[in-house]
Amino acid sequence: MSFLSILLILVGAAIGAAAGYVLHKAIESRRLRDAKDLAERILDEARKEAQASKKESLLQAQDEIYNQKKELEGEYKERERQLKSKEGKLADKEVKLAEKEERLESKLEKLAQKEISVIDFEKKLTKQERLLADRDEVIVQREEEQARKLEEISGLTQEEARSRIMQDIEDKTRHEAAKMVRTIEMEAREMADKKAKEILALSIQRYAGDYVAEQTVTAVSLPSEDMKGRIIGREGRNIRALEAATGVDLIIDDTPETVILSAYSPLRREIAKQALERLITDGRIHPARIEDIVKKVEQEMEVKLREIGEQATFDVAVHGIHPDIIRLLGQLHYRTSFSQNVLQHSLEVASLCGIMAAELGLDEKKAKRAGLLHDIGKAVDHEVEGPHAIIGADLAKKYAESKEIIHAIAAHHEDVPPKSILAVLVQAADSLSGARPGARKELLENYVKRLEDLENVAKDVEGVSKAFAIQAGREIRVMVDADKVTDDNTYLLCKDIAHKIEENLTYPGQIKVTVIREKRAVEYAK
Repeated sequence: MSFLSILLILVGAAIGAAAGYVLHKAIESRRLRDAKDLAERILDEARKEAQASKKESLLQAQDEIYNQKKELEGEYKERERQLKSKEGKLADKEVKLAEKEERLESKLEKLAQKEISVIDFEKKLTKQERLLADRDEVIVQREEEQARKLEEISGLTQEEARSRIMQDIEDKTRHEAAKMVRTIEMEAREMADKKAKEILALSIQRYAGDYVAEQTVTAVSLPSEDMKGRIIGREGRNIRALEAATGVDLIIDDTPETVILSAYSPLRREIAKQALERLITDGRIHPARIEDIVKKVEQEMEVKLREIGEQATFDVAVHGIHPDIIRLLGQLHYRTSFSQNVLQHSLEVASLCGIMAAELGLDEKKAKRAGLLHDIGKAVDHEVEGPHAIIGADLAKKYAESKEIIHAIAAHHEDVPPKSILAVLVQAADSLSGARPGARKELLENYVKRLEDLENVAKDVEGVSKAFAIQAGREIRVMVDADKVTDDNTYLLCKDIAHKIEENLTYPGQIKVTVIREKRAVEYAK
């Protein structure tokens, strides 16, 4: 291709490019004009819409302003009305305050008048007080003059006269008090004594115990005299084994066909008696056999103790007692106190307590229970130290008896002060059972010593000349010196003697104290 054709092609291409550019420009210009026209139309429409919205907003704002204006006007009117109302109330209050001020002013005027009258009254009182003080001085002076004159006339000082007057008043008062106390106590004593005698007489009448003192020895009969040698055994081994196994002394003397068992404990004597009788019946007497027989008898005795205890509870209709307490009651059957069987004594006390409780309107079952168990401590007092009443109370507490029963057991010998009627009932029944004739055995020496101690306690009281214990020590009659003791003082002296006996002596039941005063005038005709 030639240069010319290339050039023509280049020129044609340039012309075409220029024409395309011009055409493109024209199209772009046209599009630009159209876009501007569209933008102007949109702006016109937006302006119109903005103006419409503005008008609408203005209208709404005007409505809101109008409404707010109306609300504010209403609030203003309401506040104005409230202010006017408050102003009216304030005016009323001012009127009332003014009235109160007037009333206060009138009261102040009245108070001022009263103050003036009080001042006048105080002046009058002051004047009267001065007059009274002057009179008091005059009276004191006159009293002093009279006292001096009386001292001169009587020869006594004021202190001496006062002491004499006080002594006279004291003597008269003691005299009147003694009379009054004697009258009241005599009336009360007569009524109480009558009622107590009725109850005790009824109790004794309804319970007639025939049990008397027991001994501390038991006799065992033998089939022949030859049996004594077999009991003793070779070199005394059988008798030693029997005494060691039972804790009982065997007395084999010249008494024909009899062996004596001696021991303080009736339970041990009973075991030894049964064991010895079985050995005699069996014929085989040697140490090993003796031990076997004694063990069997002891086992059987345990069963028998429970049976005896159960029978005792059945006899007095007392139920619900712990089995260990029932066994201890069985042991009391083989225990004595002053040679009196303790179980029989406990049954007596239970019956007497029940009778007296029924007469007084108290719980009869509880009274019987306390009476039956009151000496339960004697079943173990050889094993435990202390008074049997406290030991028995501890046992009752251990086996869940009631507090009233425990207290009655502890207090029946005054180891603790009695604080209930039940405790006093048990004391009375215990004394009644132990003091009845034939119930207990007492050594002559102890009996005489007890009477001497009773008389000596009474003789130690000032004014007593003689004292005599009578009625086996259950009454003491005291003779007083008539020159030292007046009729009224005999009553006080009687109470003092009774109080000293209670403090210094131990005795069953009660002791009657009788004080006798007599004045004898003796003259001889010559």
